[in-house]
Amino acid sequence: MKKVELLAPAGDLERLKVAIIYGADAVYVGGQIFGLRAAAKNFTLEELKEGVEFAHERGAKVFVTANIIPHNDDLKDLPQYLKEIEKTRIDALIVADPGTFSIVKQTLPNMEIHISTQANTTNYTTVNFWHSLGAKRVVLARELSFGEIREIRKNVPESVDLEAFIHGAMCISYSGRCLLSNYMAARDANRGECAQPCRWKYHLVEEKRPGEYMPIVEDEHGTYFMNSKDLCMIEHIPQVIESGITSLKIEGRMKTTYYVATVVRAYRMAIDSYYDNPKTPKCSSEWLEEIKKASHRDFTTGFYFDKPDDKEHHYGDTSYIRGFSFIGVVKDYNEETKIATIQQRNRFFKGDQIEIIGPHSRVIKMTIDEMWDEENNEIEVAPHPKQVVKFKIPEKVAPYYIIRKEGNEEKSE
Repeated sequence: MKKVELLAPAGDLERLKVAIIYGADAVYVGGQIFGLRAAAKNFTLEELKEGVEFAHERGAKVFVTANIIPHNDDLKDLPQYLKEIEKTRIDALIVADPGTFSIVKQTLPNMEIHISTQANTTNYTTVNFWHSLGAKRVVLARELSFGEIREIRKNVPESVDLEAFIHGAMCISYSGRCLLSNYMAARDANRGECAQPCRWKYHLVEEKRPGEYMPIVEDEHGTYFMNSKDLCMIEHIPQVIESGITSLKIEGRMKTTYYVATVVRAYRMAIDSYYDNPKTPKCSSEWLEEIKKASHRDFTTGFYFDKPDDKEHHYGDTSYIRGFSFIGVVKDYNEETKIATIQQRNRFFKGDQIEIIGPHSRVIKMTIDEMWDEENNEIEVAPHPKQVVKFKIPEKVAPYYIIRKEGNEEKSE
């Protein structure tokens, strides 16, 4: 049985490497232009080339977003950009706009093209249309149920891939096509600059009573009536796979290294567990608990089972739940002395109880009994961003193992 693809976000080169190490079969990234995450660090051509080489050496793929909804001026540099990006040997381009699609076909006739969720594909006729033009994959709109996805799968060729989001933030607009940010903040969400006004706090003002701000519900803090819960399908992987989806996509190119590692690791375990025993698949509460240790909002299953109702929105606030903080990443490990070299990401202290996760390891729980700086001086605290420290870890670890501790201090990537 051919496994589904686990597709992860990568906002920079470190997150690309972490996503692949922790189990992603493919990653999607943004170049310096034409992607929908202008605020992400994104990749230079040199970084992209290094990332593609890293992925290909490990049997993974790299897809690049070019999925803005372009205006005339946006298209001027596109052909040259495509020629440059082809040299990095990426595996596919993700596009949303028919004009962009045609330019890609003309400029790079052999490039694999994926149709973005921004294209709002909700039926099999549209999938077949894109496939007939040469698209290899269509990312389905978030607004589809399992029943609709199964019907699409039955009515399109096996040669076309179907991709769908299974985890991450949900847009209040239709699959990301939103004008609210443009209207409220002069930042075009369809050109990569979303200000997320759907997460803002709103009150009601009556026309003839300026300055009187009335809450829309009986809440002194206002209400976040467009603030959707985060999508999470970790408990429903069998249904996802059996619906005919080819690629399972995690949202979050703006998310941290810790988030990428934690979420990818959990979904990797869930997917592999299904294929180990597809007739009687298990659902481990451990996977959901792991995901909850990364920054998140409350969870929803989106449109997969039924149309969302008022329970799928979080009206009280827009903040994330952060039960654990990412404090460091392993850079090296000496098996003889059992001393690990750590790069700090958030402050931690001697005596802290910590957890360590790796791509295929169980969770290691321990206390930091002793700690040294880069010059081997004993220290009590690691307060400086990306400070190099050392301490003993009794079980073998490796580069890119993630270290976390309970508490809400997650600030770094």
